[in-house]
Amino acid sequence: MERPRFDPELRAGLALVGGVFPPTVTPDLIDFMRRSYASRPLVESLAGRSVTCEDVVVEGFAGAPVTVSVLRNPRITGPRPGMLYAHSGGMIFGDRFSGLDQVFDWVEHLGLVVVTPEYRRAPEYPDPVPREDCYAALEWTAAHAADLGIRLDRLLVGGASAGGGLAAGLALAARDRGGPALCGQLLDFPMLDDRGVTDSTRAFDGVGVWDRVSNETGWTALLGAAVGGPDVSPYAAPARATDLRHLPQAFVSVGEAEIFRDEAVAYASALWGAGVDAELHVWPGGFHAFDIFAPHTALARSLASVRNAWLERVVGD
Repeated sequence: MERPRFDPELRAGLALVGGVFPPTVTPDLIDFMRRSYASRPLVESLAGRSVTCEDVVVEGFAGAPVTVSVLRNPRITGPRPGMLYAHSGGMIFGDRFSGLDQVFDWVEHLGLVVVTPEYRRAPEYPDPVPREDCYAALEWTAAHAADLGIRLDRLLVGGASAGGGLAAGLALAARDRGGPALCGQLLDFPMLDDRGVTDSTRAFDGVGVWDRVSNETGWTALLGAAVGGPDVSPYAAPARATDLRHLPQAFVSVGEAEIFRDEAVAYASALWGAGVDAELHVWPGGFHAFDIFAPHTALARSLASVRNAWLERVVGD
């Protein structure tokens, strides 16, 4: 199947990405990915930034302890917008600080208070554990909004890749359970559909970042024998949701040259069909999570600009 070409500037960076993030992640590579995609020491990430981090242990799914980190700009006082942010990593690797450089920017420059949970990962903790850990962290955030300095009328969810799928599932669950009222959902390169039936999913094998086999690895670790079958919850795979009415407005961003392109476009279209405001960006020649792996490129800077503009509009008075 023909696939779009990578943006020339991004293509030059793919050779560097491959050393820490191979295109194809099979089950035997999960331990390697947990080492290679682990976040660098937080003191290095926050060096020179006006961002503080406070760790809190909350009750996750079934009462298990889950650590969340609360990120704030100490120079900004008074109630601020807040975000529950779920990290990337295909449901199987990554930690609560992985790929969060852009999140630190939101804290420092936009004044968001961000809560990022160390949700438990598959395959050791399959569905519903990761998503319910995140939902418990969202409810904790809303219940402690006053102490955290968060405005309840400016609370949103966000995430990238697996975290984008988790954020979409959180929005669905919050609506259905009468949970925290959300003002937005930020879905970057979201992992939404376990069925793997789109043209873009089939077009990327052994190339780019997170190919078809990698996707099968992640979804199978999460869902086990249920993957692709009729009994998968839309909270786990939001593309399966049949009713998207009354969800918060969304920002949906995806690369043209990645497997998640078609499911992200379909999800944005379904949101529009349900009367939900959605801003969709498909980045020409963009591979999966290019803003995390190649933030210096023109395409990544463009993404950061339009995403920041959306955030400022959603959380502004």
